[in-house]
Amino acid sequence: MNEQIRVREVRVISPEGEQLGIFPTHEALRMAYERNLDLVEVAPQARPPVCRIMDYGKYKYEQSKRDREARKRQRIVDVKEVKMRPRIDQHDFEVKLRNARRFLQDGNKVKATIMFRGREIVHADLGRQVLERLARAVEDIATIERRPVVEGRNMTMVLAPRPQVQAAARREATEARPTDGDAGPASAPGGGEPRST
Repeated sequence: MNEQIRVREVRVISPEGEQLGIFPTHEALRMAYERNLDLVEVAPQARPPVCRIMDYGKYKYEQSKRDREARKRQRIVDVKEVKMRPRIDQHDFEVKLRNARRFLQDGNKVKATIMFRGREIVHADLGRQVLERLARAVEDIATIERRPVVEGRNMTMVLAPRPQVQAAARREATEARPTDGDAGPASAPGGGEPRST
């Protein structure tokens, strides 16, 4: 920016975005100073480097404003875990399925884990069947992001919410978020939701 530009000549772009041509750096600086603006290098890798005449302070402010807006729109996706055993009872499976559906509908990914004990690992096919049964039960709202894989004494599979489910969860989150003027309900200390079930 300005005197920090150390090349002989630069391609100059006006504040309106028009290409003015290639000028010696000192001439481009003079043009910027005449308008009470800055000469900012926007493409240093180009030959010759491209510089734009602009109000640098205003540019930085606009950029930080855009970044804040982007962060506001961005939603952090958590990975929730559902742990099961290879010989899980029907009722227990239904409870885990309900939890997995709730996590997916909230827009989070679900890591389904089958925990093997002792020699149960020999029957990895039982664990795979449980994971596939879970995947079939949520296929209307989720896709398999990572197929079942054995990791030590566990077998894991990752399910991701379908795009339309994520969009609905994002809409709900923005509608439920209190506006700046409203004070949201205070949550009790330690009242957060556990990460795994």
